[in-house]
Amino acid sequence: MKKLLFFCLLLITVSCSTKKYDNPHIVIYTDFGKIEAELYPKKAPKTVTAFLSYIDKGLYNNGNFYRVMKDETLSEEYNSGFIQGGIIKSNPTLQKTMAGIEMESPKNTGLSHTSGALSFARVNNGEATTEFFICIGDQKQLDGGEPSANNDGLGYAVFGKVVKGMKVVRKIQNSKSNGDAIIYPAVIHKITKL
Repeated sequence: MKKLLFFCLLLITVSCSTKKYDNPHIVIYTDFGKIEAELYPKKAPKTVTAFLSYIDKGLYNNGNFYRVMKDETLSEEYNSGFIQGGIIKSNPTLQKTMAGIEMESPKNTGLSHTSGALSFARVNNGEATTEFFICIGDQKQLDGGEPSANNDGLGYAVFGKVVKGMKVVRKIQNSKSNGDAIIYPAVIHKITKL
């Protein structure tokens, strides 16, 4: 009887300690630490579905953050820009074979490139594939409408936001770089769903 009671209490403790989220959460494991993000499937369903399917396939395992935008004259604490990652450097052959993801513009989703936003990079035809970036500081010019965002004015597809780990994002941004290329890319060991 004591064993049964102990087992029931253990089961209740475990089930109560499991966090439940309204939106899916993911964790990006890097050699700089963990980054946790919340995804928005109700606002960007096609983008989130594609990203989660990539995670399920282990696509980002041993990928990396390889591109950075920053102001070299500012300290890590005050810098803005973004870090970009994916598999284009670690597995370019696979990346080139990926089907495009239909663009879900911030104009339609209502999501914006605020600090911590996860967004997909775009290829020439306006679709995304596997490469994504994380904003550091607000980058609302990437929402579209600005000539510098892209020629069609649709911006880039925001699909989530960092909820824990912006210090890790900033450490990656502060890595030594040559122009926008991180000299020693930050390894993405894996991305998992919570």
